[in-house]
Amino acid sequence: MRKPAPPRELPPPLELCCLRALWRIGEGTVHAVREAVQAEHQLAYTTVLTLLDRLARRGFAVRRKHNRSFVYAPLLEESRSREIAVQELLAGWFEGDRNRLFAYLSNGAVPSPAPVARVRAPEPAVEERIDTALL
Repeated sequence: MRKPAPPRELPPPLELCCLRALWRIGEGTVHAVREAVQAEHQLAYTTVLTLLDRLARRGFAVRRKHNRSFVYAPLLEESRSREIAVQELLAGWFEGDRNRLFAYLSNGAVPSPAPVARVRAPEPAVEERIDTALL
């Protein structure tokens, strides 16, 4: 039986989106974070609440009670998250070799984001036979 993968040191994309909002605004309620991410993602209030609670549970953010709501603040620093992301990139794609990454980047190998071209499966051949039983 396979061992489960160790937990990542970085939050998944939607949680990271909320964390980036916290980095920008410093701290905020669910409502404030939801407003901050609206340009990037149209998320429901309850979705943002769930994402922020996950960030707090995993130690990427902290929450405190203020009146009748919670206020969230980032614990993971933006610079530290970038370090971790680059380490993961190096380990996963460049066998930990910074020189290979630098060579890749210096060759202009980072084009602007473009839609991924998807290869279409060939259309199945249509047999054109006449069913003689129907004649």
